[in-house]
Amino acid sequence: MTAGQEPLHFHYEVDGNNFTSAGEASVQVKRMLRQMGFHPDLIRRISVAMYEGEINMVIHAKGGVADVYVTPECITVILKDVGPGIKDVKLAMQEGYSTAPENIRALGFGAGMGLPNMKRYSDDLKIDSVVGVGTTIEMKFLSA
Repeated sequence: MTAGQEPLHFHYEVDGNNFTSAGEASVQVKRMLRQMGFHPDLIRRISVAMYEGEINMVIHAKGGVADVYVTPECITVILKDVGPGIKDVKLAMQEGYSTAPENIRALGFGAGMGLPNMKRYSDDLKIDSVVGVGTTIEMKFLSA
């Protein structure tokens, strides 16, 4: 792949009824980026941020979709769900803030680090959320 080409596009369904399959998309992206020769640190950042997003979709939105666009300069991950939406994005961005139910926390999820980690590991994060409609999160990771 050379600069200026159309980005490669990968699409994944995130099953909202299965915690054991949560993270499958991020594992597949990790493997694919490794095969394409991207830097291991970049791959790790993408994997962590994408996994956090997948878990959030399973916990809060009964699943969703993940689209990954790859160019030599940038990897863009777009996560979209039709869940309840985020009532207060600023509050949700605070480390430790969680709306996960107790039964999910008992499983070891819902510690309130999902969105903060997505911000920490991406180079750019945009959140578009409408209560009662759903959430779209776009993360950009610069490879150059």
